[in-house]
Amino acid sequence: MSAAVLSPGVAAGRSARALPAKRHICFVAPYAWPVLARDASLAIVGGAEVQQCILMRLLARQGWRVSLISLDFGQSDEAEVDGVRVFKTFKPDAGVPVLRFVHPRLTAVWQAMRKVGADIYYLRSASMLTSVIDAFCRRTGRRSIYAAASDDDFVPDSRQIRYARDRWLYRRGLSRVDRIVVQNQTQLDACRSFFKRDPVLIPSCYELPADAQPRNGNNVLWVGRMDEGKRPELAVEVARRLPHRRFVIIGGAPPGDAARTALFEKVRSEAAKLHNVEMTGFMPLDQVERRFDTARVLINTSSYEGMPNTFLQAWARGVPVVATVDVGAGIYPVCQDADALADAVEALFQEENWDAASRAARGYFQQSHSTTAVIARYGQLLEELLR
Repeated sequence: MSAAVLSPGVAAGRSARALPAKRHICFVAPYAWPVLARDASLAIVGGAEVQQCILMRLLARQGWRVSLISLDFGQSDEAEVDGVRVFKTFKPDAGVPVLRFVHPRLTAVWQAMRKVGADIYYLRSASMLTSVIDAFCRRTGRRSIYAAASDDDFVPDSRQIRYARDRWLYRRGLSRVDRIVVQNQTQLDACRSFFKRDPVLIPSCYELPADAQPRNGNNVLWVGRMDEGKRPELAVEVARRLPHRRFVIIGGAPPGDAARTALFEKVRSEAAKLHNVEMTGFMPLDQVERRFDTARVLINTSSYEGMPNTFLQAWARGVPVVATVDVGAGIYPVCQDADALADAVEALFQEENWDAASRAARGYFQQSHSTTAVIARYGQLLEELLR
């Protein structure tokens, strides 16, 4: 079976002018408002949300009508940010447990989709909302896209979905949506193997902030949420092996999440024993961006990923990556334990090693993950869907 990949050569041949004028796409992204609005008071910065906000802004700049369906974080209904019209649904803690699955969650999202009236509805991250979007689009004659956020989206029992009911709804929706977008070859193969669907491969993208000032600093940077799959404790073990290097660990636990809070406290306790570790807790996205400007190397300790935004933030600046996961880029060392990670990090403090890795990072980013390359591929997909 041939890969359903929109090749850079083909995509590049289709300019922004080929996109249908004023067609309407809606992103169903419950937690995207804090990222889109750059609201530092809300401690929510997820990778899927960051990617969707990048795509929203890019499509809006290219002439699309773009809407977002989000939770109610106190924003006004139908607020507009960077050309994106935002429709709010319900507060994160609204409703009676068990009953709130139907109301307000399902009813509010359905009503919002009807109010938006878009041509295409887009969802990213494993969720029972795949079935809701599929059902709505089938009933109203609209089109649907599900976009993967991690490799775990295509395993039979995703660790990201807590309840069996929601996993069943996710799998059902995934089998029926009009198109599936994956980030890498691993996801493409798994989607074919487990779900018998032929997805479209479109890499994630990123653009440097206008005020970015990349410079070759001396910090070893770790960025992520305090989550068992991210394994932040492994970053502390690497720092323990390299006491002469400065480590910065950025990430916190969502309010009310006991398991992640416990992990955060455990990691903070161990980090406090080391003089070379700064543990910041949660930081707003714009502050995290500034930390990338002064990084020497990014370290990733996850047990699984898709295409981390942190990799793109680093590569766009020419910051090398050292990781425990392989996203198929072929430009960084993949390590199995703290000793190997420490050796790989230390090697990048030799100038000739760093220079070569930095050039490879910038080159790979420009070829595969620049906004120009990726938005052309999305333009091709959306045009084909609307035909």
